[in-house]
Amino acid sequence: MEISAKVVMELRGRTGAGMMDCKKALAAVDGDIEKAIDYLREKGLAAAAKKQSRIAAEGLVASYVCKKCNTGALVEINCETDFVAKTDEFKQLCQDIAEQIVLNDPADVEALLAQKFIKDESMTVEGLITSKVAKIGEKITVRRFARYAAGDGLVDSYIHMGGKVGVLVEASGLPESDSVNEVLHDVALQIAAASPVAPEYVTRDQVDPAHLEHEKEILIAQARNEGKPEAIIEKMVQGRIVKFYKDVCLMEQLFVKDGDMNVGQMVDKKAKGLKIVAFTRYKMGDGLEKKVNDLAAEVAEQTGALKK
Repeated sequence: MEISAKVVMELRGRTGAGMMDCKKALAAVDGDIEKAIDYLREKGLAAAAKKQSRIAAEGLVASYVCKKCNTGALVEINCETDFVAKTDEFKQLCQDIAEQIVLNDPADVEALLAQKFIKDESMTVEGLITSKVAKIGEKITVRRFARYAAGDGLVDSYIHMGGKVGVLVEASGLPESDSVNEVLHDVALQIAAASPVAPEYVTRDQVDPAHLEHEKEILIAQARNEGKPEAIIEKMVQGRIVKFYKDVCLMEQLFVKDGDMNVGQMVDKKAKGLKIVAFTRYKMGDGLEKKVNDLAAEVAEQTGALKK
């Protein structure tokens, strides 16, 4: 089958593999990108599969935490240009909607939009957004949100790179104090700043069995393609799975502020008894494709339209 250049470029962007290797991989799996990623990893040509496509949409990730009710929210709101995303009006809109989510606990985005706006009940949240669209002149979309109500526990958030990355963390086990708050904030910072792989789970017992099995299959194929004897492949894969856990499990990642300990050791050392219950990390624009204008094509199209 014919493989388009666009698909080859997408695969290259997601894996970092060479152009010809990407074309070969796609041809081998009938153009299926996810299968092509596995193919490249098995051949040792891609270090890891990036789950999200390139960052594309503009907008912000914002948070709001109510200390009195131990509840927090994280929301991603998209607009069309970075210029609008940096305006005070758009930033305030994001903050207001994050607060709305904390106080009114909507079930999903659709329910959120239908709620009366907490700061002006004469309009809904959707009406608020519509009024901003009319004023700003750009499409504005609430893409996703997370909300944690911790009860007797704690919630903290961290916004990184001016709203490009946001994190919400829930914890339990210890009462609020300056030292506990500092540790919780460091955990949130860890999740935001983690590179090259952001954590997906708190501890290894939370790892999706299907995810683990898929990873093992990839690692076995890698070892075989490296020419390793069958007798040692299982042992090799066990060692590589340990590294996999260190990548995807928050408590096993090296602490960004002190590489001599992992996050779990840091928490035990500074706030023993504190348990990280859950976290959400949003990277603004993940999985959304940004419109890129081809200036030459646009000029040619307009010129053609004028000649008609």
